[in-house]
Amino acid sequence: MQNDKSRASKLAKAVGMSLLLGSGSSGWASSTTITVAAFPALDQIVKDALPEWSKQNPDIEIKIVSREYADHHTAMTTALAASSGLPDVMAIEYGYLGRFASSGALEDLSGQPYGANEFSDKFVSFSWNQGFLEGVGQVAIPSDIGPGALFFRKDIFESAGVDINSATSSWSGFVAAGEAIKASTGGFMVAHARDVKDVIIRAGIPEGEGIYFDAAGKPVISKSPRFLKAFTVAKEIRDKGLDAKIGAWSNEWSEGLRRGNLATQMMGAWLGGHLKNWLAPDTAGKWRSHGLPEGVEMSWGGSFFAIPNKAENKDAAWRFIKFLTTSEQMQSRAFANHDAFPSLLAAQQGAFFEEPIEFLGGQVARTSWAKTAQAIRATKVFKHDAVAEEIVNSELDLVLVRGKDIQEAIDDAQRAVARRARR
Repeated sequence: MQNDKSRASKLAKAVGMSLLLGSGSSGWASSTTITVAAFPALDQIVKDALPEWSKQNPDIEIKIVSREYADHHTAMTTALAASSGLPDVMAIEYGYLGRFASSGALEDLSGQPYGANEFSDKFVSFSWNQGFLEGVGQVAIPSDIGPGALFFRKDIFESAGVDINSATSSWSGFVAAGEAIKASTGGFMVAHARDVKDVIIRAGIPEGEGIYFDAAGKPVISKSPRFLKAFTVAKEIRDKGLDAKIGAWSNEWSEGLRRGNLATQMMGAWLGGHLKNWLAPDTAGKWRSHGLPEGVEMSWGGSFFAIPNKAENKDAAWRFIKFLTTSEQMQSRAFANHDAFPSLLAAQQGAFFEEPIEFLGGQVARTSWAKTAQAIRATKVFKHDAVAEEIVNSELDLVLVRGKDIQEAIDDAQRAVARRARR
C-alpha cells in the first residue's frame, strides 16, 4: 500500500507540474498559495481581509485552515513537534505563546529578510514585547489585545446602593460591595473566586519577570506576595458566598449573565461585544465598563501571528502578516466588526473610539480601554507558564473546596512548578 501511495503521489506531482507548465505557456499569471491556520474569530478576520488583500496582492492566494480554539493549538503543537503539516502563517493565542516560542520552531522575524524591528514602536509596547523571547528573537507579531476591564450591572449596583468607585478602590471594598449586593438581590459578585486570583497575581509584576517566573526562569509563587494576597481574597469571597462557583464560558455562566445573577465580570474589553452579540443581548443598557479593582492594568489574552521555520512560503507569509497587523485599515476593521482590540497604536484613536456604545448605556468606553492598553507593562512569557497556571489553579481549588491552608498550598505549588520546569 505504501508503494501504491508513493506512485500515486509522484503521478500527482507530475500532473501538477504539467498543468503548471501548461498554464505558463498559455500566458496565465502564476500565483503562490499560502496557508493560514487560525481559530475563531481570528479566522473570520482573515477572511474579511481577503478582498482588499487580493486587490493589492493578486499574485498570492490565501487558504484558511480553521479549527476550534483548543483543536487549533493542539494541531499546531503536534505540527511543530513533527515539523510536518505546518501552515505558512500560524495564529497563536497568548496562553500558548511561551510554549511555541521556546520550541525553536518559529522564525526570528527581527532579523533578515524580515526586519520586523522597524515596526516595534508602532505597537503597544507590552504586546510587542510578549512576542519576543530572549535568545530566540521576535517570533510573533501581535494582532489584537484584551485590555482588562470590569463589566458591571449598573442596575444591580444601584438597587443595592453600591457605588462602583468604592467597590473598585480596594479589594476589601470589592468584597464589601459583594456582600451588599448579595444581601439586597441574592445574586453573586463574581462567577468564580478564581477570577479574582487571576487579576491579583498580575498586579505589580517586576519589570522583566513573568507571572510565575522571575527573569532567570525560576518560580516565584511562594516568594511573591501577589499569590498570598490572591489566595486570601479568593478564599474570603468563597467563604462569604460571593461567587457562583461557575467557570467562564460554561452554560451556567452564560445563563448567569443573561439572568442578572452575576453583578460583575472581569475580562478583556472584547467581552462587551460578546455580551451584545450572543452572550446576553437582552441586557442592553444595563452593563457598564470600569477599571479593575485597585487600578490593576492587565491584558486578557491576545492573538499573534508567526511563521514556522519549516514553512514553504516565508516571504509571502511575512507580507500577509504585515498586511494584517501594520495596516490601520485592517486593524480598525477587525475592531469594528469583531471587537478585536487593535495592538497597532494608530488604530487606537479616531472617531470610532469617541462614539458612545449603545449596549453600555451610551458610555464612551473605548477611550478608557485604550488608556489601559497603553499603560500595561510587559510581562515576560515562559515555556512552562501554562503548566504553572494549571498547578496554581489546582492548589487554589484545594483551598476553596477542601480548606487547605493557604501558605501550604502556595508552597506546594512552588515545589510542583519547580519540578515540572526542571524536566
